[in-house]
Amino acid sequence: MKLLRLLSIVTFTLVTILTAQAQDKPRVSPQATVKANIDDADITVVYSRPYTKDPKTGAPRKIWGGLVPFGKVWRTGANEATVLTTTKALDLGGTALPAGSYSLFTVPEENGGKLIINKQTGQWGTKYDEKQDLAKVDLTKAKADAPADQFTITLDKNPAGGGTIKLIWEDAAYSVNFSVRK
Repeated sequence: MKLLRLLSIVTFTLVTILTAQAQDKPRVSPQATVKANIDDADITVVYSRPYTKDPKTGAPRKIWGGLVPFGKVWRTGANEATVLTTTKALDLGGTALPAGSYSLFTVPEENGGKLIINKQTGQWGTKYDEKQDLAKVDLTKAKADAPADQFTITLDKNPAGGGTIKLIWEDAAYSVNFSVRK
């Protein structure tokens, strides 16, 4: 009986240690936060940044139209769903977006795409519920200024007011303009 109890304690201790070590490992696609204050609106995007190279083999991958297929909903990053938070209402690509937090999904296309603003937050990135969509706005696709090995989201202030959300990876940049609603 004492041997069984000792084995239980040792097993429990090992499982606890291994679980703690697994949680301490860095993510393959690290999390990032982008913040900007544009026209008195504090805007934050929290997302995970996958790499162009396969994490297991190091081999280069075709991203747009390959790993991220055209015409299908993509989680806009990796791991948990990407979250956009704004302290003021925005006009995002012609759609009214009240202040708050939203998950972002993307449907990339060869020559553009859609950015999906979803009211549900806190879910794993592949748990997309279309019934929670607030809006789908058009994305413009252009050649990236420089190739990006790691997926990157930027919030750029426009000189004439408002800003641009850019999704940059590989050799492409998908973007949508926004303004702060008065």
